Amino acid sequence: MILIKTKKEIDYIKESCKLVAETLQLLKSNVRVGITTLELDKIAEDYVRSNNALPAFKGYSQGGAPGFPGTICSSVDDEVVHGIPGNRVLKNGEIISLDMGVLKDNFYGDAALTVAVGEVSLEKIKLMEVTEKSLYLGIEQAIAGNRVHDISNAIQTYVEANGFSVVRDLCGHGVGKYLHEAPSIPNFGKKGTGPRLKNGMTLAIEPMINSGKYDVIQAKDGWTILTTDGSASAHFEHTILVNGNTPEILTVC
Repeated sequence: MILIKTKKEIDYIKESCKLVAETLQLLKSNVRVGITTLELDKIAEDYVRSNNALPAFKGYSQGGAPGFPGTICSSVDDEVVHGIPGNRVLKNGEIISLDMGVLKDNFYGDAALTVAVGEVSLEKIKLMEVTEKSLYLGIEQAIAGNRVHDISNAIQTYVEANGFSVVRDLCGHGVGKYLHEAPSIPNFGKKGTGPRLKNGMTLAIEPMINSGKYDVIQAKDGWTILTTDGSASAHFEHTILVNGNTPEILTVC
Protein backbone atom coordinates (compact mmCIF):
# COMPACT_ATOMS: atom_id res chain seq x y z
CA MET A 1 0.00 0.00 0.00
CA ILE A 2 1.29 3.44 -0.95
CA LEU A 3 1.12 5.80 2.03
CA ILE A 4 -0.25 9.31 1.61
CA LYS A 5 1.22 11.63 4.22
CA THR A 6 -0.63 14.28 6.19
CA LYS A 7 0.69 17.83 6.46
CA LYS A 8 1.96 17.14 9.98
CA GLU A 9 3.75 13.98 8.83
CA ILE A 10 5.27 15.84 5.89
CA ASP A 11 6.62 18.48 8.27
CA TYR A 12 8.40 15.77 10.29
CA ILE A 13 9.76 14.16 7.12
CA LYS A 14 11.07 17.54 5.99
CA GLU A 15 13.05 17.88 9.22
CA SER A 16 14.66 14.47 8.73
CA CYS A 17 15.40 15.25 5.09
CA LYS A 18 17.00 18.58 5.94
CA LEU A 19 19.34 16.82 8.34
CA VAL A 20 20.24 14.26 5.67
CA ALA A 21 21.08 17.07 3.26
CA GLU A 22 23.22 18.90 5.82
CA THR A 23 25.12 15.72 6.65
CA LEU A 24 25.79 14.91 3.00
CA GLN A 25 27.17 18.39 2.38
CA LEU A 26 29.40 18.00 5.44
CA LEU A 27 30.65 14.68 4.10
CA LYS A 28 31.22 16.14 0.64
CA SER A 29 33.42 18.86 2.13
CA ASN A 30 35.50 16.21 3.89
CA VAL A 31 36.09 13.89 0.91
CA ARG A 32 39.78 14.02 0.06
CA VAL A 33 42.69 11.83 -0.89
CA GLY A 34 43.87 9.91 2.18
CA ILE A 35 40.70 9.89 4.27
CA THR A 36 39.14 6.53 5.09
CA THR A 37 35.51 5.66 4.55
CA LEU A 38 35.26 4.87 8.27
CA GLU A 39 36.39 8.41 9.12
CA LEU A 40 33.63 9.76 6.87
CA ASP A 41 31.16 7.46 8.61
CA LYS A 42 32.13 8.83 12.03
CA ILE A 43 31.70 12.41 10.81
CA ALA A 44 28.19 11.54 9.64
CA GLU A 45 27.17 9.67 12.78
CA ASP A 46 28.46 12.37 15.11
CA TYR A 47 26.56 15.08 13.22
CA VAL A 48 23.31 13.12 13.07
CA ARG A 49 23.35 12.23 16.77
CA SER A 50 24.29 15.79 17.73
CA ASN A 51 21.02 16.85 16.10
CA ASN A 52 18.91 14.50 18.23
CA ALA A 53 18.41 11.98 15.45
CA LEU A 54 19.48 8.43 14.65
CA PRO A 55 21.35 6.98 11.65
CA ALA A 56 18.61 5.12 9.78
CA PHE A 57 20.91 2.62 8.10
CA LYS A 58 22.83 1.48 11.17
CA GLY A 59 21.61 -1.96 12.18
CA TYR A 60 19.16 -2.12 9.27
CA SER A 61 18.68 -5.62 7.88
CA GLN A 62 17.10 -6.96 4.70
CA GLY A 63 16.87 -10.34 3.02
CA GLY A 64 18.46 -12.14 5.95
CA ALA A 65 21.67 -10.10 5.75
CA PRO A 66 23.39 -9.06 8.98
CA GLY A 67 22.51 -5.60 10.25
CA PHE A 68 24.29 -2.87 8.29
CA PRO A 69 27.22 -1.71 10.43
CA GLY A 70 27.56 1.88 9.24
CA THR A 71 25.81 5.23 9.30
CA ILE A 72 26.55 5.75 5.61
CA CYS A 73 26.90 3.54 2.58
CA SER A 74 30.28 4.42 1.07
CA SER A 75 30.61 2.93 -2.41
CA VAL A 76 33.82 3.53 -4.36
CA ASP A 77 34.28 3.24 -8.14
CA ASP A 78 32.82 -0.16 -9.18
CA GLU A 79 30.84 -0.41 -5.93
CA VAL A 80 27.34 0.61 -6.97
CA VAL A 81 25.67 0.95 -3.56
CA HIS A 82 25.68 -0.42 0.01
CA GLY A 83 29.46 -0.23 0.46
CA ILE A 84 30.40 -0.79 4.10
CA PRO A 85 32.59 1.92 5.69
CA GLY A 86 35.96 0.64 6.82
CA ASN A 87 39.70 1.18 6.55
CA ARG A 88 39.68 1.79 2.80
CA VAL A 89 41.74 4.90 2.03
CA LEU A 90 40.37 7.10 -0.74
CA LYS A 91 42.73 7.57 -3.67
CA ASN A 92 43.12 10.24 -6.30
CA GLY A 93 40.94 9.54 -9.33
CA GLU A 94 38.24 7.56 -7.51
CA ILE A 95 34.59 8.49 -7.12
CA ILE A 96 32.57 7.71 -4.02
CA SER A 97 28.81 7.42 -3.55
CA LEU A 98 27.69 8.63 -0.12
CA ASP A 99 24.22 7.38 0.77
CA MET A 100 22.52 7.88 4.11
CA GLY A 101 19.24 8.06 5.94
CA VAL A 102 18.09 9.71 9.14
CA LEU A 103 15.37 8.83 11.64
CA LYS A 104 14.13 11.83 13.59
CA ASP A 105 10.86 12.07 15.51
CA ASN A 106 9.92 8.66 14.07
CA PHE A 107 10.14 9.81 10.43
CA TYR A 108 12.76 9.11 7.78
CA GLY A 109 14.73 11.00 5.16
CA ASP A 110 17.04 9.45 2.56
CA ALA A 111 19.45 10.83 -0.05
CA ALA A 112 22.76 10.22 -1.80
CA LEU A 113 25.37 11.94 -3.91
CA THR A 114 28.58 10.96 -5.68
CA VAL A 115 31.80 12.89 -5.14
CA ALA A 116 35.11 12.97 -7.01
CA VAL A 117 38.27 12.23 -5.04
CA GLY A 118 41.00 14.55 -6.30
CA GLU A 119 41.32 14.68 -10.09
CA VAL A 120 39.14 12.17 -11.91
CA SER A 121 38.85 11.10 -15.54
CA LEU A 122 36.58 12.87 -18.02
CA GLU A 123 34.52 9.69 -18.30
CA LYS A 124 33.85 9.68 -14.56
CA ILE A 125 32.97 13.37 -14.64
CA LYS A 126 30.47 12.71 -17.42
CA LEU A 127 29.09 9.69 -15.55
CA MET A 128 28.43 11.79 -12.46
CA GLU A 129 26.93 14.66 -14.46
CA VAL A 130 24.61 12.38 -16.45
CA THR A 131 23.51 10.51 -13.32
CA GLU A 132 22.70 13.69 -11.44
CA LYS A 133 20.90 15.20 -14.43
CA SER A 134 18.85 12.03 -14.85
CA LEU A 135 17.73 12.34 -11.23
CA TYR A 136 16.33 15.81 -11.86
CA LEU A 137 14.66 14.71 -15.09
CA GLY A 138 13.02 11.92 -13.15
CA ILE A 139 11.91 14.30 -10.42
CA GLU A 140 10.24 16.54 -13.05
CA GLN A 141 7.88 13.66 -13.80
CA ALA A 142 6.84 13.24 -10.15
CA ILE A 143 3.61 15.19 -10.48
CA ALA A 144 0.10 14.26 -9.42
CA GLY A 145 -1.65 12.22 -12.11
CA ASN A 146 1.52 10.85 -13.69
CA ARG A 147 2.61 7.23 -13.31
CA VAL A 148 5.63 5.89 -11.44
CA HIS A 149 7.24 4.65 -14.63
CA ASP A 150 7.10 8.14 -16.13
CA ILE A 151 9.88 8.85 -13.64
CA SER A 152 11.64 5.63 -14.64
CA ASN A 153 11.41 6.28 -18.36
CA ALA A 154 12.75 9.83 -18.10
CA ILE A 155 15.82 8.53 -16.27
CA GLN A 156 16.43 5.61 -18.62
CA THR A 157 15.97 7.63 -21.81
CA TYR A 158 18.50 10.27 -20.83
CA VAL A 159 21.07 7.87 -19.42
CA GLU A 160 21.07 5.52 -22.39
CA ALA A 161 21.18 8.43 -24.85
CA ASN A 162 24.46 9.37 -23.18
CA GLY A 163 25.99 5.90 -23.53
CA PHE A 164 25.62 4.67 -19.95
CA SER A 165 23.49 1.90 -18.47
CA VAL A 166 20.79 1.81 -15.81
CA VAL A 167 21.13 -0.74 -13.01
CA ARG A 168 18.08 -3.03 -13.25
CA ASP A 169 18.33 -4.96 -9.98
CA LEU A 170 17.91 -1.99 -7.62
CA CYS A 171 15.37 0.80 -7.43
CA GLY A 172 14.06 3.82 -5.58
CA HIS A 173 11.16 3.61 -3.14
CA GLY A 174 8.63 5.37 -1.01
CA VAL A 175 10.01 6.75 2.25
CA GLY A 176 8.79 8.61 5.32
CA LYS A 177 6.99 6.56 7.94
CA TYR A 178 9.35 3.71 7.09
CA LEU A 179 12.77 3.67 5.47
CA HIS A 180 11.44 1.61 2.57
CA GLU A 181 7.82 1.92 1.50
CA ALA A 182 5.79 1.24 -1.62
CA PRO A 183 6.01 2.01 -4.47
CA SER A 184 9.20 0.63 -5.94
CA ILE A 185 10.64 3.16 -8.41
CA PRO A 186 12.86 1.47 -11.00
CA ASN A 187 15.18 3.58 -13.12
CA PHE A 188 13.92 2.01 -16.33
CA GLY A 189 10.41 1.40 -17.60
CA LYS A 190 7.61 2.15 -20.02
CA LYS A 191 6.05 5.59 -19.87
CA GLY A 192 2.42 5.63 -18.77
CA THR A 193 2.65 2.51 -16.62
CA GLY A 194 2.96 1.82 -12.90
CA PRO A 195 0.96 3.20 -9.96
CA ARG A 196 -0.55 6.65 -10.33
CA LEU A 197 1.15 9.43 -8.39
CA LYS A 198 -0.93 11.33 -5.85
CA ASN A 199 -0.39 14.42 -3.73
CA GLY A 200 1.16 13.59 -0.37
CA MET A 201 3.39 10.77 -1.59
CA THR A 202 7.01 11.01 -0.45
CA LEU A 203 9.44 9.20 -2.73
CA ALA A 204 13.16 8.45 -2.78
CA ILE A 205 14.22 8.65 -6.42
CA GLU A 206 17.73 7.30 -6.95
CA PRO A 207 19.37 6.58 -10.30
CA MET A 208 22.25 4.10 -10.06
CA ILE A 209 24.15 4.33 -13.32
CA ASN A 210 27.10 2.31 -14.66
CA SER A 211 29.66 3.40 -17.21
CA GLY A 212 29.72 -0.17 -18.55
CA LYS A 213 27.06 -2.88 -18.54
CA TYR A 214 24.12 -2.75 -16.15
CA ASP A 215 24.75 -6.18 -14.59
CA VAL A 216 25.67 -6.23 -10.89
CA ILE A 217 26.68 -8.78 -8.27
CA GLN A 218 26.66 -8.84 -4.48
CA ALA A 219 29.92 -9.09 -2.54
CA LYS A 220 30.53 -11.78 0.06
CA ASP A 221 29.90 -9.25 2.85
CA GLY A 222 26.18 -9.58 2.07
CA TRP A 223 25.76 -5.88 1.34
CA THR A 224 28.08 -4.30 -1.21
CA ILE A 225 26.76 -4.29 -4.79
CA LEU A 226 29.39 -4.17 -7.56
CA THR A 227 29.39 -3.90 -11.33
CA THR A 228 30.16 -7.28 -12.89
CA ASP A 229 32.54 -5.78 -15.46
CA GLY A 230 34.46 -3.58 -13.02
CA SER A 231 33.18 -0.35 -14.55
CA ALA A 232 32.58 2.74 -12.44
CA SER A 233 29.12 3.51 -11.07
CA ALA A 234 27.50 6.72 -9.83
CA HIS A 235 24.48 7.28 -7.60
CA PHE A 236 22.40 10.33 -6.77
CA GLU A 237 19.20 10.42 -4.71
CA HIS A 238 16.65 12.86 -3.34
CA THR A 239 13.56 12.42 -1.22
CA ILE A 240 10.73 14.36 -2.87
CA LEU A 241 7.12 15.24 -2.16
CA VAL A 242 4.45 14.88 -4.84
CA ASN A 243 2.74 18.25 -4.61
CA GLY A 244 0.54 19.09 -7.60
CA ASN A 245 2.53 20.04 -10.69
CA THR A 246 5.65 21.07 -8.79
CA PRO A 247 7.59 18.25 -7.12
CA GLU A 248 9.20 19.47 -3.91
CA ILE A 249 12.74 18.27 -3.19
CA LEU A 250 12.98 17.72 0.56
CA THR A 251 16.64 16.72 0.92
CA VAL A 252 18.03 20.22 0.53
CA CYS A 253 19.49 22.59 3.07
